[in-house]
Amino acid sequence: MGNVEVSDVQIKKMKWPGKILQSLYPLRCPGCDEIVTPYGQKVCSVCLTRMKLLTPPWCMRCGKKLLTEKEICEDCAGSEHVFVRGRALYEYDSIFDSVYRFKYGNRQEYADFFGEQMAVYLGDFLQTIKPDGLVPIPLHKKRQKQRGYNQAFLLAKALSKYTGIPVYNDLVIRVKNTAPLKCQKPKERQNNLKKAFNVKENDVKLERVLLVDDIYTTGSTMDEVCRTLGQIGVKEVYFITLAGGAGI
Repeated sequence: MGNVEVSDVQIKKMKWPGKILQSLYPLRCPGCDEIVTPYGQKVCSVCLTRMKLLTPPWCMRCGKKLLTEKEICEDCAGSEHVFVRGRALYEYDSIFDSVYRFKYGNRQEYADFFGEQMAVYLGDFLQTIKPDGLVPIPLHKKRQKQRGYNQAFLLAKALSKYTGIPVYNDLVIRVKNTAPLKCQKPKERQNNLKKAFNVKENDVKLERVLLVDDIYTTGSTMDEVCRTLGQIGVKEVYFITLAGGAGI
C-alpha cells in the first residue's frame, strides 16, 4: 500500500499544475459554485468556513455525528453491519448543495478538492486501517450513461492521487438498476439492494478494502457491497464518504 501521510510540501507541489490550468479554465468553488476567490485556490475562503468538518463525538461504527456522548449511534446499535467501520468528512447539512451539484450537476471539478480534504483530515483513519485498495461504490451502467460519470470513482481517484492507495474501479459492478434509495425505509433499502452487485473475474488479492462514496445514510449499500467482496476473500471492509448525517 502507498504512504497515506500527506505533507504540506506534497500538497503545494501538486497545486502548481492546477494553478496553470486554472488560469486558462477558472475553477468554480465547491461551496458557492462561483469562480474561486482568491485566485489560485480550490475553494473560496468564506465558503471553506461554512463547510463543517464532522468532528467528535461520532459513532465509532459508521462515523455519524453524535448528539450525545455515546460510542455507537442508535442505527448501528440496532443493525448487524457487515463493514468494520467508516468515517465521513463533512456534516451533511453544511454541504448538501455542493454534494448535489457534484453528483447531478456535472461539477466533476469538485473532486480534486474533496479528495485532498479527505487525505488531510481523514489521514489518521487511513493510516490506522492501512487499506490495500480503494473501491468506489459503482453505478449501474444505465445510470452512469445518463449522468456521464460516477462521482464515487472521481472521489476515489482524487483520494488516490493524494495518498498513493490504488483504486480498483472495476472490481465490483452493479448488476441491478435499483430505484433511488433516499426516500426508502431501511428495510426497503435492504430488499432493494439484494443481489444488486457482483464481482468481475480477477486475480487481485485484497484483504482490507476501503469503500468510497459521496453520502452515508443507513449503511445498506455498504453492507451489500461488503457481502459481495466477501465472495472473493476480502476479510475487512471499511468505508469513507464525503458527507454523513447525524446519528442519535
